[in-house]
Amino acid sequence: MTLSPARRTRRFSHETALRPDADRRRLLALAGAAALTALAPRALAQPAPDPGLQAQIDALYTAWERTNYEMSDQLARGNESAAAAARAGALARKYPRRSEPLVLQAMLLLVEADTKRDMRGLNLAKMAKHLLDEAERIDPNAFGDGSIYTLQGSLYAAVPGFPLGFGDKGKARRYLRQALAVNPDGLDPNYFYGDLLYHEGRYAEAEQVLNHALAAPPRPGKEVADRGRKREASDLLVYVRKKAARKG
Repeated sequence: MTLSPARRTRRFSHETALRPDADRRRLLALAGAAALTALAPRALAQPAPDPGLQAQIDALYTAWERTNYEMSDQLARGNESAAAAARAGALARKYPRRSEPLVLQAMLLLVEADTKRDMRGLNLAKMAKHLLDEAERIDPNAFGDGSIYTLQGSLYAAVPGFPLGFGDKGKARRYLRQALAVNPDGLDPNYFYGDLLYHEGRYAEAEQVLNHALAAPPRPGKEVADRGRKREASDLLVYVRKKAARKG
């Protein structure tokens, strides 16, 4: 299913998880911002890799990929992502020195948040932010590709600011630039930075960054995520060019 930016880039409102005129799917997109090369066996944080942990991480990734990109029924998406987030939480408690389960739990909570039409969506985003803060504290470089920075920046960009939420465009920009410093050719950091530039009205820069995202190399084993993210980048690029033409 091809998603327009109006469905792709979801934002929260004061009374629901959405504003009627807002970009609906921003939260859904950022749910996958952890650039899931992060979940390859080589990317596990210290201590030494645990095959049992990796198998469970792989299973949680599959659940995220399914709910984020392959399910259209919102009730089923919400229920399945919530159940998978609970499993990720149990794994985080079992492995308190690892950041990966926390990141996956946050990602799955954000998929669940995307299905809500009330303040539950914003509350889930706040829970995800707490988990990401803890993951960053444990090991901000656990994945080696700026994934935690990407997801933090995406979340700061999507959520409203004070007093309702914790959104902060300045922090979003700093986190996304950190992610790009680590992973300048990455699909996810370029996509989300391009999205931020688009919302700031910096269309020429957004077009350049989104084209760079589309040129990102494939990630073995992450074909579904790559297709979904590049589809989102292509859709957004259409809107960037339309806005630029009107502005020009």
